[in-house]
Amino acid sequence: MKKIIISGGTGFIGLSLAKALTVKGYSPVLLARNKPSNCAFDFVKWDGFSLDKWKDSLDGAHALVNLAGKSVDCIKSPDNCDLILRSRVDSTLVLGRALKELSNPPKIWIQMSTAHIYGDPPTRICTESSTSGYGLAPTIGKAWEEAFLSSLPDTVRGVRLRTSFVIGKNGGALTSLKRIVKLGLGGTVGSGKQGMSWIHEYDMNNLIIESIEKNNYKDFYIASSPNPVTNKYFMKSLRKAMKIPIGIPAPSFITKIGAKYIFRTDSELALFGRFVRSEKLETEGFEFKFPTIDEALKDLI
Repeated sequence: MKKIIISGGTGFIGLSLAKALTVKGYSPVLLARNKPSNCAFDFVKWDGFSLDKWKDSLDGAHALVNLAGKSVDCIKSPDNCDLILRSRVDSTLVLGRALKELSNPPKIWIQMSTAHIYGDPPTRICTESSTSGYGLAPTIGKAWEEAFLSSLPDTVRGVRLRTSFVIGKNGGALTSLKRIVKLGLGGTVGSGKQGMSWIHEYDMNNLIIESIEKNNYKDFYIASSPNPVTNKYFMKSLRKAMKIPIGIPAPSFITKIGAKYIFRTDSELALFGRFVRSEKLETEGFEFKFPTIDEALKDLI
């Protein structure tokens, strides 16, 4: 069984990917700070920035998938902003240092990145050829990718996935959104015109696995459904899937209060958004099992 190292592998996306890899006959190894209870996968402890004996787990591995980074689902205090940046850049740099010291390093490195690198343009659909945006998230995204490119050994095939909002059954932001809908508060957020680019966890896992298995995958791709929607449409589709017909709208000022004092997160995650679509995945012939939000939510709810 080919060994796949998943750094930052104990989060929602990492655990979902580990299950999908197991089904495909791979042997996933989770590299993270803390081992989850009832973890069914091999686990190696690291701190995300120090080069230590954990590097030995990468020797002889088939591929490395780096998902490490502090969640952006938090209040953007100076300390949290610093952690969001450092957790991504430092973990990427130390993985690069580790690979260069191994006698038999992985030949493939799949690197998580963010679709937020394009900023929050209100109407335009961004593709791989679009310019990056301005602000905290684009700055972090660019630093994250620069760390990867400077760390990637010449002998390793690298793929960056600029990932949008991943929706799945067992974690992520969809869990909070479902709770809001159940309370009858799942109406339009803010103007409702902000973009919601998303990808079903099945398609996210399949894209990573294809990136591992197919040598034509190189450079970077937008990891997002080909059909982004507005916040208004997304919330309507979610209410329909949950069979809850009514959702009270949340004006901007209410969203800011609720985000800060109830959900302890950044209101901009809900009030701003982007429309992204991958032209390069279409060229590669990647097929989405869940190309529309209605199909995706019907499967997940």
